[in-house]
Amino acid sequence: MKITEKKQKVRDYRWRFYVAALLLCTLSTSVFFRIAYLQLWNRDFLQDEGAKRVVRTATIPAYRGMIQDRNGEPLAVSTPVTTIWANPKQLWDERDRWPELAKALGEKSSSLSKHLTAMKDKQFMYLKRHMNPVKAAAVLNMDISGVYGLSEYRRFYPAGEVTSHIVGFNNIDDQGQEGIELAFEDTLRGEPGKKRVIKDLKGRIVKDIGLIENAKPGRDVMLSIDLRAQYIAYRELLAAVHAYQATAGVAVAVDVRTGEIVAMANQPSFNPNNRKPKDQDGFRNRAITDVFEPGSTMKVFTAAAGLESGRWKPSSLIDTTPGALRIGRKTIRDTHNYGLIDLTHMITKSSNVGATKVALSLKDGTLPTMLHRVGFGEKTGVGIQGEVSGVLPLRPSYGKERWGELETATMSYGYGVSVTAAQLARAYAILGAHGIKRPLSIVKTSGDVKGERVFSEGVAENVIKMMETVVSKEGTAQRAAVDGYRVGGKTGTVHKAAGGKYEARRYLGLFAGVAPAEDPRLALVIMIDDPKGKEYYGGQVAGPVFSRIMAGMLRIKNVPPDLPVQEWANIVPKGNGKS
Repeated sequence: MKITEKKQKVRDYRWRFYVAALLLCTLSTSVFFRIAYLQLWNRDFLQDEGAKRVVRTATIPAYRGMIQDRNGEPLAVSTPVTTIWANPKQLWDERDRWPELAKALGEKSSSLSKHLTAMKDKQFMYLKRHMNPVKAAAVLNMDISGVYGLSEYRRFYPAGEVTSHIVGFNNIDDQGQEGIELAFEDTLRGEPGKKRVIKDLKGRIVKDIGLIENAKPGRDVMLSIDLRAQYIAYRELLAAVHAYQATAGVAVAVDVRTGEIVAMANQPSFNPNNRKPKDQDGFRNRAITDVFEPGSTMKVFTAAAGLESGRWKPSSLIDTTPGALRIGRKTIRDTHNYGLIDLTHMITKSSNVGATKVALSLKDGTLPTMLHRVGFGEKTGVGIQGEVSGVLPLRPSYGKERWGELETATMSYGYGVSVTAAQLARAYAILGAHGIKRPLSIVKTSGDVKGERVFSEGVAENVIKMMETVVSKEGTAQRAAVDGYRVGGKTGTVHKAAGGKYEARRYLGLFAGVAPAEDPRLALVIMIDDPKGKEYYGGQVAGPVFSRIMAGMLRIKNVPPDLPVQEWANIVPKGNGKS
């Protein structure tokens, strides 16, 4: 009986063995055929699915074009940086390492924790933009899950505050916001490229597979600015604004032969490499955005209109006695009773009465037409955003409305008209170019720059000769003289307007001129806004700045002196400078 039971058990075991062996054989066969199917018949599908999980398309950042001065000196360059970003969902599991991460990023642990908690359901957030690549590598080497790096470029401005108003700046995404950066955005901006890469489970690139599209770098822009001249203008303007405790200041220099802007400086300024909210008032380029009444600097164009009419010559006499002239309800006054003077001395002494009598002697509309021809009332076309056209009242040629005597009178000595410093510099450049009007350019030009004649060469030469007397011993701007050079210029002292009236003790000090007078190369305008203290006349506060900047620029351009050495002693560095 026992033997029979044992045999039965053996048969049961054998049956179980055969069943198990069959199952194992079937399973092995199934696995074999499945592997064969996947490797031979479904291989492409599997490779594609695998690639979807590890192969990514990465962006190749494009290098932004460089901004240079006319000599190739860099004014704006792009430097490689690394942006650290995170996947908050992944980083949530690394909460114990947040303090360590915050320290490496230079952030407060509480601040980082707050931001990550607020973004915990998101898959992307920036942790730190534009880090130094070495410091960023240290963060990435911490091997924290959910923390990644992104290669980018950041703009750097080597000249800092000196060229900030011209060059402008970019935002954190490397897009132009002000100045040349914005005006030439399409030129400077490059086109990013693409490449295929393999990333590990932590999102790190472990291998470049292949290039899809090359990045196209932006094109460089070469400006007309000479960095050496720009530095001189910035330095002297800054010193003057501090010395006279002024609110602001502007200096604009133009090459009269090409219309190129050689320097354009503003105060207050800002550092484009480290902008702060308190600097926002200094962001605007006052040379093209701020308008002011040009005052007596406009008298040279009143004289030009008189000469062009044929009714006046430099030696024509004007009776300014008794130093005042009443027109309607307004009395126009000079600082002194100059008595009987000629047209030249009207410029020398800056006589309001003399300018008024010249303007009123001309055909109706002659003076405003002259001012329009030299570019007042219209933008210079320099191409930087924010430029304004100023205010120049005009009458339609077909209308019957005439210019009022008072309107013409005030216009003759620079009131009732609003201009920018750039417009005034262009107008004086026309005088220096012997009556040829050329468009202003902030970009370096090549070859001859064509222009249009707006008045005769003879008129321009006579006006410049009259302007030379302004820096003589009897003129209003002795301090604007430049050693070794003949200089022609004009002062301006303007009451500031506020609340619909002129303020008694607030002024703009102006000086505009050209040099060398024999064959002008540069036109330069200086404006000092609201100087405080005893000195506020244009010849006192703007004249010396003109002298120092012009002297430096003429040396930079290697312009030989045109004043005989024996006449240098006639240049007087001091004087009342009143206008």
